[in-house]
Parts: sequence; structure tokens; C-alpha cells
Amino acid sequence: MNVKIIATRSCSHCLSLQHELNELGVPFEVLFVEEHPDVVAAHSIRHSPNLLVNDEIIFRGQPTPIELRQFFNRV
Repeated sequence: MNVKIIATRSCSHCLSLQHELNELGVPFEVLFVEEHPDVVAAHSIRHSPNLLVNDEIIFRGQPTPIELRQFFNRV
């Protein structure tokens, strides 16, 4: 499973999302929109953060810990 957080460098929720994914034991990569305009364009990203799983946007904005658990327990 390929998990990526797409966020701005100033995103106040990015660290929280990283913490939640770490707690769930989900490996991930952080891509900053400032450095990856191609990803931003390909997924019509307008807000931060976004969670991309296997090249598909799963969450736009900050998901709750419950939403994350439910999603990753199904996958």
C-alpha cells in the first residue's frame, strides 16, 4: 500500500495526521504541494492536508482518528 500525505508546508493539521498514521503503524510519505505541482494538478488539490492511498484521494482535509482507523482496518 502506497500512502502519501499531500500538504502545504504551513499546514497545521499535517503533523497531527502524521502522528495518527504512526499510531496506526501505517508507513507514509509526505509530499509538499510547493514541491509537487504535478501531484496537485493531477488530483485537483485545493486544501491541505490530503491523504492519497495507491494514487487515489481518500481524504480531503483532516480525517478523524476514527475515520482513519476504519479505513485502514478495511484495507
